[in-house]
Amino acid sequence: MNILLKPIVTEKMTEQGEKFNRYGFYVDKRANKLQIKKAVEDLYGVTVDSVNTMRYGGKVVSRNTKSGLLTGKTKATKKAIVTLAEGNVIDFYSNI
Repeated sequence: MNILLKPIVTEKMTEQGEKFNRYGFYVDKRANKLQIKKAVEDLYGVTVDSVNTMRYGGKVVSRNTKSGLLTGKTKATKKAIVTLAEGNVIDFYSNI
């Protein structure tokens, strides 16, 4: 199971990273906080202080087309906000 799916790179999360040393990730829905902590520490070589998770259910969406009303559902996701220890930094832009 691949635990970390992708980092959250938005203005809000970049500001959180600079001010509070917090970084966001989209994670697997079945992953728990201990697995997320271990995955971040192994992948980036940092020390994690705390992990906060958020689960989002999929939203029901609909649209009108020529053939009528189509309804569907977006994918359910899980986010993790990881707080690092003092002096640790994750640089998402180093590979660019």
